[in-house]
Amino acid sequence: MPYGIDINLANKGGNMTSKDISIFNSLKPFSIGFDDMFDHFDSMLGNGGLALQSNYPPYNIRKISKDKYAIELALAGFNKDDVEVEYEDNLLTVRTKQVKKSQEKNGDEVIHRGISQRSFVRSFTIADDVKVNGAQLKDGLLTISCEKIIPETKKKRLIDIK
Repeated sequence: MPYGIDINLANKGGNMTSKDISIFNSLKPFSIGFDDMFDHFDSMLGNGGLALQSNYPPYNIRKISKDKYAIELALAGFNKDDVEVEYEDNLLTVRTKQVKKSQEKNGDEVIHRGISQRSFVRSFTIADDVKVNGAQLKDGLLTISCEKIIPETKKKRLIDIK
């Protein structure tokens, strides 16, 4: 998973083929400790998890520095009370709580409504070594801050030869 953050594979614009599945299967004998990752791919492929999702709301995944990332979702027309961000079992989910049609201001009539306020659910798979630090909604852009934490056991070190 590049950058430790992976949106459902269908949202990357590519479709999984049987060739891609065979690549995962061929890697199993050469990997140790990646069983959970392979099981995750198997479950995504086995139950139709790669079905195309809506592209709403649009989002960016940015690499801020070597170990820091930001997931940005364009949420024009929503405020922080309309949106919920949940993180559980390596799955980060952003969803609307309950969409209320905004009231017209000062009795004005809306002739064209181009700013959507429809319900949505957008999920991201987060790697085990990535910590979700928080979220901020400012100027119609929800920014979720993430940081890759490298444990001491995974940092580069020299092994003494006895």
